[in-house]
Amino acid sequence: MSEQNTVRQENKMGVMPVNKLLLSMSLPMMISMLVQALYNIVDSMFVAQISENALTAVSLAFPVQNLMIAVGTGTGVGINALLSKSLGEREYKRADDTAKNGIFLALMSFLLFLVLGLTMSRTFFTWQTDIQEIVDYGTEYMTICCVFSFGLYSQLIFEKLLQSTGKTFYTMLTQGLGAIINIILDPILIFGLFGMPKMGVAGAATATIIGQIIAACLAVYFNVKKNHEISVNLKGFRPSGNIIRRIYGVGVPSIIMASIGSVMTFGMNKILIAFTSTATAVFGVYFKLQSFIFMPVFGLNNGMVPIIAYNYGARKEKRITQTMKLSIIYAVSIMIVGCIVFMTIPDLLLKIFNASDTMLEIGVPALRIICISFLFAGFCIITSSVCQALGHGFLSLLVSLIRQLCVLLPSAYILSKVGGLHAVWWSFPIAEVASLILCTIFLRHIYRKEIKPLGNTDHS
Repeated sequence: MSEQNTVRQENKMGVMPVNKLLLSMSLPMMISMLVQALYNIVDSMFVAQISENALTAVSLAFPVQNLMIAVGTGTGVGINALLSKSLGEREYKRADDTAKNGIFLALMSFLLFLVLGLTMSRTFFTWQTDIQEIVDYGTEYMTICCVFSFGLYSQLIFEKLLQSTGKTFYTMLTQGLGAIINIILDPILIFGLFGMPKMGVAGAATATIIGQIIAACLAVYFNVKKNHEISVNLKGFRPSGNIIRRIYGVGVPSIIMASIGSVMTFGMNKILIAFTSTATAVFGVYFKLQSFIFMPVFGLNNGMVPIIAYNYGARKEKRITQTMKLSIIYAVSIMIVGCIVFMTIPDLLLKIFNASDTMLEIGVPALRIICISFLFAGFCIITSSVCQALGHGFLSLLVSLIRQLCVLLPSAYILSKVGGLHAVWWSFPIAEVASLILCTIFLRHIYRKEIKPLGNTDHS
């Protein structure tokens, strides 16, 4: 036990130079997220080869997939914050209990979506369209993703345990492996290559869940063999109401925040499909493309959160503020590059998805308008995560709620009535400006209430 405590006391999150620490923890996550974003694009690229209706079906399924990921990552954010803070405070038993209860919550999440997938898939698509081919494709795709979501939830939670102790290199390996397997299996299962049956849209879903299951197995292995700072031995485990409440105290706002994205996407799809199903396909393609810009920022986020939580527990104000400033600089820089790419070559980006002339006519101005919001998004993403890391998940929730449901959707609806389809896309920059104002106010509040009172006790 003393040897384990010695290892724990030397955690790099409290002593390594901040810029080096942030890059060492974030770069593996950013690389793995880029691979994941590449998978998202390749997946839709292959589906688009089936038909535009197939691409639309997968686009309409996105809110449910987003909700599934929201539950997993939101729970993971709560685990991450509590576990890293516990290590910073040297509360090692609480850190172990947090890990074990996190695994239990992953199982509960899977059972929830197993039931929803079996009972609600077809109904979900009939709410959105009466085009039977889209309904059939979507039902098939969504059912497979939900019923086999144990791979997704195992992967997400065990990766968060690795991130919580600063071992982001291993999560790069798990996420990278899962995405690469998806990319390899997609064409094989969709088009029936190498003697495999031609599965179409179901093949895309099957490739996804196989990649998740294999990545989850590797994440479990890394936790058991490499993550010596926490114990995930479940022998004699009993769920702890107190630990679960603390996990969800931070996690539920994060889950709701990400779930709001599902509501926004569902609402936006309803607005767009009233014009044409091609507009919905464009919106789906945009989400795949923007993931290539946003995923590295989320990777940066995943590296930042445990650093801030750990040093908050250790009362090191200077390291917290340095981490925040550097994260904002890196995030904004990434977003500026993304904006330039979307502005200059939107037609080439759309042609990746076998875009028709109609899709190009709708999509080129759409991408150029939406990407203006990138200029503000980097700052807002980092600020929201700082709130979560310091236990103020409600503020992040409030920003997301106002941005997506109080500003973006209403403005999209109004613009659709006043200016037609092309005007709808301006709702994204409008909403991001509102988010920027709120995030600036909340960051000042958090700094004064939580960070500044710590004082600078960092003498490393």
